[in-house]
Amino acid sequence: MNPISLHAADWLSLFLHYASLSLLCVGGAITTAPDMHRFLVQEKAWLTDPQFSASIAIAQAAPGPNVLFTALMGWNVGLNAGGLWTALLGMLLCLGGIMLPSSVLVYLTAQWSHRNRDLRGVRAFKQGMAPLVIALLLSTGWILATGQGYALAHWRSWLVTAVAALFVWRTRVHLLWLLGAGAVLGWFGWI
Repeated sequence: MNPISLHAADWLSLFLHYASLSLLCVGGAITTAPDMHRFLVQEKAWLTDPQFSASIAIAQAAPGPNVLFTALMGWNVGLNAGGLWTALLGMLLCLGGIMLPSSVLVYLTAQWSHRNRDLRGVRAFKQGMAPLVIALLLSTGWILATGQGYALAHWRSWLVTAVAALFVWRTRVHLLWLLGAGAVLGWFGWI
């Protein structure tokens, strides 16, 4: 990828976009990946499809919280914009943007919602969020599955996606085994 040029307004835009997504992270940061893809890959072209998918895959395979994929995306944006210092800046802006607003909101509302957990409105809100989380996770899966395209030429990627989904649904196989199997298939050039 050719180096990109980011100005102060672009860095602010990156931070504000992640800060706004922070309040939608009801199922975890991964549920906002489709909009991150739209913003970083399609709209701004700061990342390529492979960089986006690799950021998620590497962070999911690494130990620690899965929100780290946002830091990796910021890191890649910064690397594409120049070097180490811009990579660190991108990492801090993305991770700070995704963590700060939702953390402050949870901190300010946790005691009240715990005290009022038996209220009908609080229970309804929690139950109503479940379909939203499922829809966001499905859209994330769609973005990752179609990263190489929709054409029949990519049938192997679609097959691996379907088999992995079936394994997750029907077995208790740990996800790291599936990630490892995908890595081996990619290393041999099968996908």
